Amino acid sequence: MAAQSVSAVSHIPMIRDSNPIPSSSAAFGTPVHPLRRKQTSDAATPSILPISLPAATLRPLAFRTFTKKHNLTLTSSALQNIATFIGTHCGSGWREEGLAEKVLDKAAKEWKKNGSSVIIPGEGSDLANILQNIERCMVGGRIVHQRAPSRHDNLIQNQGLSNAVVARPSGLSRDDSQQSLGLTTLDLEDNDEDVRAQNPRSWLRVVDAFDQPRLTYNATQKLFEVVRKRASLLPDPSCRMALLRDRYNIVHQRLMRNEAFQTSAVALSRSKSLQRSSSEMVMPQEAYKLTPIANLLGRSGSTHVLLGLLGTSPIGDLILSDLTGSIALDLHHARPVPEDGAWFTPGMIVLAEGLYEEEGSVAGPGLAGDGGVGGTIGGIFHVASIGGPPCERREVTLGVTDTGKGSNTIAAGGFGWTDFLGVGSERANRSMMRNLEKKVLEKHHLAFRPQGRSRVIILGEVNLDNSKTLAALKQVLGVYALEEAEQTPMAFVLIGNFTRHAVLAGGGSGGSIEYKEYFDSLASVLSDYPTMLEDSTFVFVPGDNDPWASAFSAGATAVLPKRGLPEMYTSRVKRAFATANVEAKRPADQKLRGEAIWSTNPSRLTMFGPSQELVIFRDDLSGRLRRKALRFQAVAEPVSPDAGSAQPTRANRAPVNGQEATGQEHVDVDGTIESAESLVPTARAQEPTPTGIPSDLHAARKLVKTMLDQGYLSPFPLTDRPVLWDFGGSLSLYPLPTALVLMDPEAPPFALTYEGCHAMNPGPLVAQGKRGIAQWIEYDTRTRKGKTRDVRF
Repeated sequence: MAAQSVSAVSHIPMIRDSNPIPSSSAAFGTPVHPLRRKQTSDAATPSILPISLPAATLRPLAFRTFTKKHNLTLTSSALQNIATFIGTHCGSGWREEGLAEKVLDKAAKEWKKNGSSVIIPGEGSDLANILQNIERCMVGGRIVHQRAPSRHDNLIQNQGLSNAVVARPSGLSRDDSQQSLGLTTLDLEDNDEDVRAQNPRSWLRVVDAFDQPRLTYNATQKLFEVVRKRASLLPDPSCRMALLRDRYNIVHQRLMRNEAFQTSAVALSRSKSLQRSSSEMVMPQEAYKLTPIANLLGRSGSTHVLLGLLGTSPIGDLILSDLTGSIALDLHHARPVPEDGAWFTPGMIVLAEGLYEEEGSVAGPGLAGDGGVGGTIGGIFHVASIGGPPCERREVTLGVTDTGKGSNTIAAGGFGWTDFLGVGSERANRSMMRNLEKKVLEKHHLAFRPQGRSRVIILGEVNLDNSKTLAALKQVLGVYALEEAEQTPMAFVLIGNFTRHAVLAGGGSGGSIEYKEYFDSLASVLSDYPTMLEDSTFVFVPGDNDPWASAFSAGATAVLPKRGLPEMYTSRVKRAFATANVEAKRPADQKLRGEAIWSTNPSRLTMFGPSQELVIFRDDLSGRLRRKALRFQAVAEPVSPDAGSAQPTRANRAPVNGQEATGQEHVDVDGTIESAESLVPTARAQEPTPTGIPSDLHAARKLVKTMLDQGYLSPFPLTDRPVLWDFGGSLSLYPLPTALVLMDPEAPPFALTYEGCHAMNPGPLVAQGKRGIAQWIEYDTRTRKGKTRDVRF
């Protein structure tokens, strides 16, 4: 019996050594109240199965997080390091569970907190230290945000029940609310760095009008902001006023940056010596001052300079409107500045200088009666001179000054940090992109002189329903097919109208089927030149006769911007490119292939990020300007200075002639400062107008000056040229592009430069009035100049 007792006792667990808490059962050693111990982090950590995550798979997510959200740029080596880290610590749930996005966001915030550069390199210890800190914060593939330690946590840590140490960075800065002020959207491919370094086409990007960032100018804070509201084809009526208000605000701030409208302190600093005229001491002319239209009330008989939008009142009178009100205009004695050097039509923003006359019975009680502030101001503004607002060079707008030595220097002011096209800002990518541009383009220029890959071929009015057009296109492509493969132009731009009539609106016999057959014929022509299909980018820009807008407008004025051609008509052309790329038998790792891009009207081509911008626009501008233009009285005979005119004249007034333009103009002004000199250098502007200028060159200068001074591709009333209100910003020419293509079949072909912007018009592919001549524009991105070319077919 005793032996059995001893045996039973020997099987009882030794409770006293393993657990000091008294047991309610001597047999099982169960505590009265079981203690809930806090599990250690190691026990709570789920198992993570590491995977091999390719950098190319992670690139879209990294682009959205680093570039779009935090305005940072990842190099290929940095992207590879982050992909390896996420594959190791997040495993297969990096995408479905959103683990990778949180890691990327954390890494971007830590990088910005450290105040490092905007470009994240893979070399060095900065990125490695950030990833190491994130690894300490991760539990089960997730980033743990630990609260402040409590007394209970300290007690547990002191007892050794938890060995986890979680470090959370403090003081993280908030996200930048202006995502438009991005730094870049260009990143280097993993396996294509050598290809990109050798081929300029790698840095070519086509930006559709509907893909551009929607920006609005904040006149209070003097900056551009991203429009957060979702765009719509049928927006609220307030969007129409916002479109016109943005146009005015942009021109107004541009004008206030002009030196002719600066304060008097600037004028005094520019001229320290007095000037003598007629034995009298004369100070330099004071800066011009804009007067809001509402401030004209009660100031009858005074002279003012107004900035406003030309328009017509409900009774048909010409009026000038700004943000404060409207005023009727009298143009009987007005002179355009420069004389016959620009177009003036309703819908344009102009500068008007003249005399305000307040009359109580001028307008009467009708529709054009005195509406007070915000309406039509009573009285008439007698205009003495009228002109467009001075244009602003691209370098001034972006705050970058060209040194003439192949590099740029940063200047004060400007909008260099604003990403206008979604390809990065000028100030953030200036040095990197400039060096890359010089390296790539100069290399091809030295190797293939004078031809090279840096050329862009622009063909206008490619009417596929005309057999002569296809013959001319074959001849043009044949010119470049004779060159070596390494010299093939990097891009061909084909601009509509692709049919002479609106086929979908009954302008042809077959309608939609006939329109598709025209592009099938184009595919047959392109298939004869497989080398170009392999190595070039073909961009197609539609016109008013192309679908789908032409189905409703019947070829008349359609709404802008206009979407690209529907895919149902272009399938055969795409197949031709696919066949050429397959037959090329390129290495599998070489992703740069020929492609056809069906872009919008207008469309933009960018080279090396924001370094170069080429705007392409198709419209019958010359004809519309001639129909809508204001007509002025003939120029009066010049009065001799000895005759003692009661109202002297002054040449080239700065508020309306502060550009590089062209001739000496005389306008009637008051004589209070007749002998003063303009603040704007006028050495070039005061040269006499050269005689014998060809009419085609004069028409080209007049068109280019009008469009660039307005800074808008459609400076017409919305009733004459409809614009989608939410996408009106895509028509803006601010800042000025590097090059501008105005495809106008009624204007002569030209290639000229105005205020640093190279403007071109290729004209119709089949030259009008020249039998058997094909004409086009060849633009060189290295020299940033274009030239007209022609060939007989």
